[in-house]
Amino acid sequence: MSLLRRRSRPAQLAADTAGTSTAHPLVLSDERMASRISSVRFTVRITGSWQWTTHPGDTGQGDLAMLARAHLRRQAAGILCQHSVLDLASAHDALNSSLTQRGFPMPGLEVSGMAELSVAAADRALAEEHARRQQAADLEHGEELHRLAQLQRVLADPDLRRVWWMAQFPDRFNDLDNLAQALKGLPAPQEAQDDDLRGDIRRFTDDLVTTLHTPQQREVFVQALVQTLTALGHQRLATAAVLRHRPHDPGSTPA
Repeated sequence: MSLLRRRSRPAQLAADTAGTSTAHPLVLSDERMASRISSVRFTVRITGSWQWTTHPGDTGQGDLAMLARAHLRRQAAGILCQHSVLDLASAHDALNSSLTQRGFPMPGLEVSGMAELSVAAADRALAEEHARRQQAADLEHGEELHRLAQLQRVLADPDLRRVWWMAQFPDRFNDLDNLAQALKGLPAPQEAQDDDLRGDIRRFTDDLVTTLHTPQQREVFVQALVQTLTALGHQRLATAAVLRHRPHDPGSTPA
């Protein structure tokens, strides 16, 4: 009896070990998953597999196939909600890039899969209509911003503001002073091309030159500029700055 027991235990362990490496197939068919527009959905088919990598008697978690399917379903839904059905190839690549990697929804449970995507005609039509409306809204928004920028430019300029007020309210010219007081300090709109380092430097330079009232201040500024350009290795710019600042000979005509 004892000899038979010794022989049966290794046989049982071998069977258990073989069971731990068995991959079980799974399929999710015709899953409807939301796209970036929640009311527009992908149709998804996922084929995959799961396996339990520890002793098969140690799960204690119920139906492992159900847990594996739920994991792939959550994973796919989390990715597809970031994509449009109108860009099916991008959604497909992103989804399979994630699903084909081994996932571990819980210790010991290994899951992977691959998806096929399709889009129903009704869902595609809804997405196309949404895209048209979004494009129209974007155009309208852009036109409104342009109109407001033009109005700001007019109101920030005293001369243009006066002409605009006379054209809009020819019988209320005396109220212009009240408008000017209300708009005191209104800046002119910044040009789009100035929203970068070049624009910042241009505005800073304009402000700096405006504050240099005396020839002595300007001389100090030019000397500092030439020294800085020379230190940076921009000798050509430094020479150009010197030539531009050089005073004209008496009686000569400025170039």
